[in-house]
Order: sequence, then structure tokens, then C-alpha cells
Amino acid sequence: MSLRPVGDHAAMRRAAAAHGLRVLALSPWRIAVRDDPATRRALRAALAADIVIASSPTAVRATASLSPLRAKRGQRFCAVGSATAAALRRAGIADAVSPERMDSEGLLALPLLQDVRGRDIGLLTAPGGRDRIASALHDRGARVVRADVYAREPVALSPAALARLRAFDGPLLLPLSSGEALQTALAAAPDDIAARLRGACVLAASERLAALARDAGCTDVRIAAGPRPAQLLAGAGASAATTAQSR
Repeated sequence: MSLRPVGDHAAMRRAAAAHGLRVLALSPWRIAVRDDPATRRALRAALAADIVIASSPTAVRATASLSPLRAKRGQRFCAVGSATAAALRRAGIADAVSPERMDSEGLLALPLLQDVRGRDIGLLTAPGGRDRIASALHDRGARVVRADVYAREPVALSPAALARLRAFDGPLLLPLSSGEALQTALAAAPDDIAARLRGACVLAASERLAALARDAGCTDVRIAAGPRPAQLLAGAGASAATTAQSR
């Protein structure tokens, strides 16, 4: 099951096909670029900061649709993970720094973000996204300039996807790279579908997401190699076999 936004399941389908798996798209939201005067003002301020952090490939794409991306003299760009760094390169930022551990904690451990007292740091993100980063940098004395360049807009779960899920009685894998996606899907799902979600084998991109999934009632939670589709599904064959045997 893919909880990616509407229209953003292609990479998960490719990764799943490599393991002989099929993908059921169960999007709980869609992505909307925020193109209004207030967002553009915030974006200009964020892009003028000493250091600019992009929270996701979606944030990079939304930013690039609103403003050209060009690094100023002495300015540094950081990305939460390698996919975000690749998105920055495609948008015109050649030397973005990204951590080996591709999550908020990994980003905050970068040497570039240790001594930031008195510095301006721009954060390209969405409402509710990567709040841990802004809070930690503020605690380190940085002035965080946040630009929420896109929004996650909840959508009704697809009736066709719900019908397919009800008709399927085999083992389910749930790659998880967004805690908010899981929470939104569980809140929107009918009781029987919520039970299927909680009973799936969750492949969480981090310990934090694994803990969130357990708190949400998921009973089979494992830590994946990382947040990218191929990393999330790296152990998919073994996970599916174990899940099937436990049924």
C-alpha cells in the first residue's frame, strides 16, 4: 500500500515491481503549491538566508515553480536526504549537503548546522512539516526563516482502492516515510480499512516513524534501510514471507 500523495506513486511502483509486488495506491492527500503574496514574501526571505534547508523533493519542486534557485556567494544549501539533494541539483543547486542518515536528526547532526548562533537559516517546507528542524535550530540561536511553499490537502480515500483492499486477503506491506500520511489515512479510513492498515507489515523509514506507527496501533513494524522507495522495500520479500506465515 502506498500512502504517497495523489499522482506520486510511480517511484513506489518501480521499486515494488523489482520485488514482484503490486502497489495499491491509497493517497490520503494531494500536494498544492502555495502561490500567494505572503508565501512569495516568505520564500524571498528564506532564499536570502545564509543557509537554506530543503525538507523534501516536493519542497524543492514547489520552490522552483515559484522562484529560480541560484546559490548566492557564500550561501550553503542543505537537504534532508539524497533524493532532496538530487532535486536541488536538477533545480540548479550543484553542491547541496545531505546527511547519511536521511531524516531530521541526521540533518541536524551536519557540521554545517552546529555553530549557527546569530545566523539566518531558510527552511523550505510545508505546514506541519519538519517542525523538529526549526525548533532545534532556534534552540541553537539561529534565526529560522520558514517558507511553507506547498500544502498537503486531505482527499477522500479512493472508493476503488478501498474496494480492492477489501477484496484482497493476502499479506500487506505498508512502506512508511510520513507519519502524517499514516495519521491522515487512519483518520479517513472506515473501521475495517483502518484495521487492515494497522495489521499490515509496516516498513518504517526511521525509528521515529516506527514508534509513531506503533503508537497508532500497528502491530508489525520494522525499520527499513531509508526513506526512498527502493530502501523502504529492500527487505520486502522477506517481510512479505514472514507476514504470510504469521497469518
